[in-house]
Order: sequence, then structure tokens, then C-alpha cells
Amino acid sequence: MTAITLDLSRAKPVDMPAPAPEATKRSLVGVTRAGLAEALAGAGVPEREVRMRAGQLWHWIYFRGARDFEAMTNVGKGLRQALAERFTLERPEIVSEQVSVDGTRKWLLRMPSTGPHDRGAEIEAVYIPESDRGTLCVSSQVGCTLTCTFCHTGTQKLVRNLTTAEIVAQLIVARDALGEWPGGVRPTDGLVPDVERAISNVVLMGMGEPLYNFENVRDAMDVVSDGEGLSLSKRRITLSTSGVVPMIERAGSEIGSMLAISLHAVRDELRNELVPLNKKYPIRDLLEACRTYPGLSNARRITFEYVMLKGVNDSLSDARELVRLLKGIPAKINLIPFNPWPGTRYECSDWEQIEAFSEVVFRAGYASPVRTPRGRDILAACGQLKSETEKLRARARLMLDSGIGAEGMFVSQES
Repeated sequence: MTAITLDLSRAKPVDMPAPAPEATKRSLVGVTRAGLAEALAGAGVPEREVRMRAGQLWHWIYFRGARDFEAMTNVGKGLRQALAERFTLERPEIVSEQVSVDGTRKWLLRMPSTGPHDRGAEIEAVYIPESDRGTLCVSSQVGCTLTCTFCHTGTQKLVRNLTTAEIVAQLIVARDALGEWPGGVRPTDGLVPDVERAISNVVLMGMGEPLYNFENVRDAMDVVSDGEGLSLSKRRITLSTSGVVPMIERAGSEIGSMLAISLHAVRDELRNELVPLNKKYPIRDLLEACRTYPGLSNARRITFEYVMLKGVNDSLSDARELVRLLKGIPAKINLIPFNPWPGTRYECSDWEQIEAFSEVVFRAGYASPVRTPRGRDILAACGQLKSETEKLRARARLMLDSGIGAEGMFVSQES
């Protein structure tokens, strides 16, 4: 029998709400400025003070990484108590952390419960350190709806969109783990770059299609790029899309990040197979949207991602057609050696073929770096992310079918 609990965390507050029961307290980590203002008003802060108090909370949460309201020394004791009675500064739970031999870190994160049948959605975030920078790959959805055939995440059905707070919270958790707040202590295992900012870049390349969760992604990147908090330049944020053509212009005008396109094929019939979204938005329409992307210039090039699949899309004629298709678009072409995962039918192209493909692209005047596979040993490389959600759901169903109690097993919103 599955235990059922009542979750009132989304109930609308009255003018002066009573303190919330512990189980229903909402975390303020990851919320927008407007969300903080709403929380303060609900805690009884006079309207004339809300903006100022919201600025104080913003500083403590996003600049100093506070984990307790009592740490907010310039906030009055009464207000600190009122906030603590109604809210928390809780982060998503780190279910597991894996560290690759190359220093890549993968976190399996469990989000707070969203309902009586949800133990908490699980997603993965990956940190990729280099000598002079560190990149955090964040997820925008639980699972994915696109079913790209070469991608492990695509084998996991979409459960739900992540909220704005849940997207931002991935960066908060990573900064906690890497000791990146003022006075923080970096890990001592030598796998974090010795630079001012351990996380210098964010890429929306984790689980999910960001443009199918547009408003939450947009608002999350506003929080991440705010100069009074996390303060990450939008030129250090890259949004990767499989090609949701109608949303690309909005992404440029409303998010303003760098853009990456998961292209992977130069002919519609092949891209229909690799990236089924192509049946709705074919290559011609996708590239036209790229040519009109707001802010496009040589300084703000679009990155085209191209996974190298042996005998599928790696011929030199494919390379020449890729160059022809991208003519006139300020672009960089990332060649990605295919990262294998259990059950895949694809193989990575031979290294000699990847180099020959790259040479054709390079001679045409495009930067064509071959992305060094990172975190393969912990399934943290590009295209390998998949949370434990599916495994746990399948295990729960097996136990139920066998007549075995499944108390405490994860049951997603999809179930």
C-alpha cells in the first residue's frame, strides 16, 4: 500500500497567514524577485518595505548562499522569525554524487514533492571542470518528449517541466558542493579549477528541451544573470535546442543567451530519424530561424552540434553539405564523438573519420572543435543523462505485479 500525504504547499495565502506546518513550507531558493516580494507580503511585511526587504533576501540567497534565515544579520529578528515559520531555504536533495576519472561530477537531484503521489522528481546535473573554467550542464525537464534516437535521455518519457526555482536550484546546489559562496571551501580532491569562479558557464543541455518549457527557463536565466546575485553573464549561458522553430526568435529577444542547435544531420530524411522533431520543423525552416536570430553576429555565433555516428552521418559528402547549408550564418560547429549507452544501436565514428570530417569543415572557414568526451565512465557525457526515475517506477510496478508491498517506492506524476 502506498502512503498518501496531503500537500497544501500551493494553497493561496490569506492576508495574514498563520505559520505553515513544517511539511508544507515552501523553499525560497530559486524564486524570482517577484516571488520573494510575494512571500514577504504574505508574511505581513508592509507594502512600502517589500522592495527593500526583497533586495535583502536576494543578496543573502543569491550572493552569499545563505542556508538559514538567522544568518541574515541585517534583517530584523521579527521578520527572520516570520519567514522561518512560513518558508525554508532548502535545496533539492543530492541523492548521489559521482565523480569521473576526468573530474566531471554528476549529481542526481531529488526535487521536493509536488503532490501526494510524488516522492519528488529526479533529474541530473553535470559539472565539467577545465583548467581555466567550469561548466554546469542543467536540466529543464524531468525526462524528455523528443525521443532523439541517439540520446539516452530520449528513452525516458517526459514526466513534467521543471519550475523556475528548480532550474535555478541546480546552480545553487552546485555552488554549495563546490564551495563557491563567499568564504566557501573548495573540494580538496584537485578536480575543481583554481580560478575565481568554479562555475563560469551554464549550458541548458541536460534533460529536456528548454524551448518546451520556455517561460520557466526564461525566468530562471533572469535569476541566474542578475548582477546583484549569481551574476552570470548571458554570454556565458548557452541554450541548446533540437529546433523548436517558433520559439527561437523569442529565445533571442527574451532570454538573450548564446544559442546552440542540435543539428546532427544534413538531410531531412536522416534528421527525421535522429531528431524526430525535424518532421515538424525541417532543416530549411530551422536554418532560416537561425539566420534571423536576434543579436546574431561574429561575436555571438550560433553553435551547431553534430554527433558523429559511424556509417550514419559522418561521410565527407555530409561534411561538404553541412558547410553548404550553413553558408552565411556566423557559426561554430561542435563535432561530438558519440557517447555510448546501454541498448543503443549506434557506434562512434572512427577517430580518423572524425578528423577528416573536421578538416573539411575547418577549410571552409568554420571553427570545428571535436568535443572531448567527458564523464563517460559515469554516464555523464553528452546524450547520456537519464535519471533513476524510470528504473524506480519499473521496479515499483514489478513489485506490485508480484504482490510485494511497494511502500516508499517512487511514484511519479506520470503514474
